[in-house]
Amino acid sequence: MLIETERLIVRDFKSDDVNDLYEILGDEETMENCEPAYDFEKTQKFLEDFCIAKKGAVAAVLKDSKKAIGYILFKPLEESVYEIGWIFNKKYWRQGYAYEACSELIAHSFRELNVHKVVAEAIDSHKSVGLMEKLGMKREGVQISQTKDHLGKWADLYLYGILQSDIR
Repeated sequence: MLIETERLIVRDFKSDDVNDLYEILGDEETMENCEPAYDFEKTQKFLEDFCIAKKGAVAAVLKDSKKAIGYILFKPLEESVYEIGWIFNKKYWRQGYAYEACSELIAHSFRELNVHKVVAEAIDSHKSVGLMEKLGMKREGVQISQTKDHLGKWADLYLYGILQSDIR
């Protein structure tokens, strides 16, 4: 995978992304709506096993510095249906990087991979849901008190999707 945007390169993860990924997954505030922050060893294992070996995610990398600032889950759920999700380094929040990377990745999936549908889910009803809607995704449902947040409290799960036919 190699996609270029104005400011970013979206590419497969590499082993030497471990420090940049740890800056993301090891931060409590960043991981607030996901799961508890990772320690370095868990980050390294996740990078090697899931991101690289299983190709379950791609990196959003700044063109100028080559720093990986975003983790983007992007994997097939079933034939022609992909799941997308994102976690970005908090130093780069509110600058349009997640939208820039994810919108181009979704367009690429429809254009190059002939994906039928891209879905996403989140417990964060503000930032994540706002980005899903900005990406053109439509709310498909809310599962009330479906999952636990990083503190172990029950949370609603917001389900969104976009069809290839939605952007044609």
